[in-house]
Order: sequence, then C-alpha cells, then structure tokens
Amino acid sequence: MTLTQWFIFFLAIQLIHFAGTWKLYIKAGRKAWEAAVPVYNAIVLMKIINRPQWWVILLFIPIVNLIMFPVIWVETLRSFGKNKPADTVLGVVTLGLYIYYINYTQDVTHISDRSTKPKSESGETVSSILFAIIVATIIHAYFIQPFTIPTSSLEKTLLVGDWLFVSKVNYGARTPKTPIALPMVHDTIPLAKIKSYTSFPQLPYFRFPGFEKPEHNDIVVFNWPTDTVPYFGYSGPLRYDKPLDKKSNYVKRLVGLPGDNLSIKDGVVHINNQALDLGDRAKLQYNYIVNTNGQNAEIAQLIQKHSISIMEYDNNNPSSIVLSLTDEVHQEIQALSSVISTEKVSLIAPEYKLKRLPNNEVVRTSFLSIFPHNQPTWTGDNLGPIHIPAKGEVVDLTLENLPFYEMVITDYEHNTLEIKGNQIYINGELTTQYTIQQDYYYMMGDNRHNSEDSRYWGFVPHDHIVGKPVLIWMSLDQNVPWSKAFDKFRWDRMFTTVHGSGQPRSYFIYVVGAIAAWIVYGFVQRRKKKKSAYKA
Repeated sequence: MTLTQWFIFFLAIQLIHFAGTWKLYIKAGRKAWEAAVPVYNAIVLMKIINRPQWWVILLFIPIVNLIMFPVIWVETLRSFGKNKPADTVLGVVTLGLYIYYINYTQDVTHISDRSTKPKSESGETVSSILFAIIVATIIHAYFIQPFTIPTSSLEKTLLVGDWLFVSKVNYGARTPKTPIALPMVHDTIPLAKIKSYTSFPQLPYFRFPGFEKPEHNDIVVFNWPTDTVPYFGYSGPLRYDKPLDKKSNYVKRLVGLPGDNLSIKDGVVHINNQALDLGDRAKLQYNYIVNTNGQNAEIAQLIQKHSISIMEYDNNNPSSIVLSLTDEVHQEIQALSSVISTEKVSLIAPEYKLKRLPNNEVVRTSFLSIFPHNQPTWTGDNLGPIHIPAKGEVVDLTLENLPFYEMVITDYEHNTLEIKGNQIYINGELTTQYTIQQDYYYMMGDNRHNSEDSRYWGFVPHDHIVGKPVLIWMSLDQNVPWSKAFDKFRWDRMFTTVHGSGQPRSYFIYVVGAIAAWIVYGFVQRRKKKKSAYKA
C-alpha cells in the first residue's frame, strides 16, 4: 500500500470509530466532535476508560496495536457497565463492532470512577501476560532480538548452537512492514509450519537512525534477499514470495561495502585490489581432501582435538576424507608424517532456481552457480571483479553487465525491466543508465566452502539489514545429548562478545552475580513481608 492509500485507510478507521462511539462520548460528558478528531479522539478515549494517555502510543506501533485494539474494545465496554463474559467475547469476535450495538441501542451509564484492577486472579494473570507480550514485542522489534545459529556457515567464528543477542539500534531499527502478524514469531508458527502473518497490507519502509554504519568485517543479520521458501530449512518445490521483513534471517560477515570493487583470488577477498584484513577474530575454514595413507589414528585425534567437521568420505578411496579446516589446523595436518597430501576443494553443489510456468506450476531449473550466473569460469574461490552498487550511483547498462543489476532494478527497487532486441527498457522507457536507489552489501560466511552467501545469490540491499550481533548469551553443543546437560553447555562462550579483537570478552560472571543478587533481594523482601504480616 502507498502512503496515500494508508492515509485514506487511516481516515476510514477514524470515521468508523466516530460512527460507533460518538453517543458514548456524550454519555461520558464529552463532546461528539471529540470522537472524530484523529489522535485526539484516542487521548479522550483513554480518559473515558480511565487508562493512561501513553497507551495512545501503543495504538500506533505495528503488531503491538493488534493486541491493544481488543484491550481498548473491552475496556470501553466495561467503562459503560458491560462486564459480563459474553460482552467481552462479543467485543473481541466482532472486531469491536459490538460497541455499535451498545452505542445506538443501549441506555448505558458511564462509570467514571471504575476500578481498572482485575477482579479475579485469572484476570490479573491475563493482564500480566498481555503486558509482558507488549513489552517483549517492542524490545524484540526495535531494540534487541534473540537469534540462534542453525548452520555452520560461520564456523569457527560462530558455532551451531550459539544463541545471539542482535542489536537493532546499531544500524537503526526498522519498523515492521507486515503489520498483521503474530508477535515475536518470524515467518511460521512453531510446530504448525503455517504462515504467522498476512502479506496484505504492507506498511511503507522506514528505518530509525542508527549510531553506526555497517563496516568491513561486521557480522550482520539480514533477510535473505532471494528467499522463496515458506520457512528456513524447507526443501519442497513450491515458491513463496514473502514480504521483506518475513524473509529468512541469515547471519554472515560483511566483506564488501557500497562502492567497493570486490574480487576473490584463491579464497582471499580483495577490496579495490587490496587483500581484506579480517582481523584476529575471524576463523576461516575451507574444505580439504586429506589423504591419510591408510593410517587414520593421528587424523582421528586431530578431529577430536579441534572438533573438526567431517564433510564426506570418499568411498572409492578409504584413506581419503574431506575435512573442514582452518588454516592453522591444515598446517598441523600437513606436518604429520602419515599424510601424503591435502587438496582444497569446494563442495558447494550446483545452484538451482525456481521458475513459475504459465499454468502456475513451479519447476526447478539449473543455472551457473556463481552470481551473476553468466560467468562460466568463476568459482567460489576465484571470482570478480564485482562492483557493489551504492545509493546515488548512475550505472551504465549494457546487455553484458545487466545480470549484475537485474535483481537490483526489479526485485529490490521494484521497476519493470524488458529487453527488446539489443535495447533495455525500464518502466517502459528506453534507457542506457540507471540510478541506484539504496546501498548494497556483499556478505560471506567464514566457513567458505559451506556457506550459501553473496557469491551465489548476489547483493544484500540496505533495507534487508536486520541488526548487529553483540553477544552470545547461550551456546549449546549439538553433538552432546541432553542426558549430559552440564556438558552440553559451552560455558566458555556464555555471554561473550561477538565483535572486537583479541579474545572474546566474557560477562558471564557479572550475569551470574546479578542473578544471585536478585535472588537474595527477593528472599529479603519476602522475609520483610512475612514479618510485617505477622506484626499486623
């Protein structure tokens, strides 16, 4: 929906509110016109239902307002004596239209001094739960959000089973584009495997100012730009075109900034012809075929010592094994006398895309693996140069370089693109140039041969940036069963920083101390209450 459409929708809501409540405003000692003035009518309504005026803000926060509107409907009914369970149910299931019935047919009296405290323990519980959901939703959407690492694309920098706190404020929090969705749920309802949102309507894109810009080597959470699956891990044939903020969340390392010229030479990223310094925190891994000469004991010890991922065995050669290794461990293996040779090898499978046929049938079609999918000599270890688009740049378009910008023009900046003969048409107009409308980034995983990243699907638009991981708050070893619960926790990674240099800084002892202090404080308070009750 456009801004104009949203404005018309907003005015329609105001008209619906006025038509259904103006008599109730009068019965509450207010003027009828006060029910018609946008925003002001909500402030007056808070006074009528004896609720704080700051609740009005919650009515304009996407997702949160889905919780607040039913609460306001019920509170309005109760402020005019409609306290029965049937009134509450009718108020909610009719989407507030039951208030029309009260407004026009019932002789009700406004209860100005109505107590807002729940009259039952169950009511108190429901109120507490709703308040907790509202607070958590605001924090989740605008400040900090927990994520888990489901795949090994950033091993050994981030491990499968790491749970992250991702800051939304560093780069600036986005307001949700999908306003009708379950709170604190991404694209699917857990266990049910069904959508947690409706694609219509969509709010205009908006991002609050951040206090830093994305930089080289930042680990970034973003929405996967080419996501066409209903939920992360889906491998079926159907294509799903999802709203921007409901695309699957990915986490990678930012290696290319807007305006950079990027190339990869023998696995090393080069920016503007200079090798990119990844710092001392990055733990790059590559796949190697290791020939052990039939003596696997020393290799097995190294696998256990370094928790090496075994990628695949060569059944035709029992002494050959494919391992995912950091450079340091690779050198350690090469130093073994029993090793004949090692060879770097990429195991990324050929890429596939989905094509929708005229009869709406969806089929898979193979294409060249490396973006932009028209360079047959490019590989995951050797590609480029690629120019990363920056906002405001005017790029010359040719049939040869168009694949670099096709998704930018169509999918990310929502223009039509046609090729007629040897000529390029954008939005129906013949052109040889295009002005980039937003910044783009190039993301890669540290586990270079086991990462689906920008090498395979291209640039990440700025509006797809979700946030910056700042802390590993929990880490669970996926190879340890829950029967060994203590060993399953990677205690040395708990509450450690994600970015920076040197050894990750741990705040675990401070967190434990804070929890212990809170427990002691609660115990003391309960003792004081018991003593006070005893004296009374």
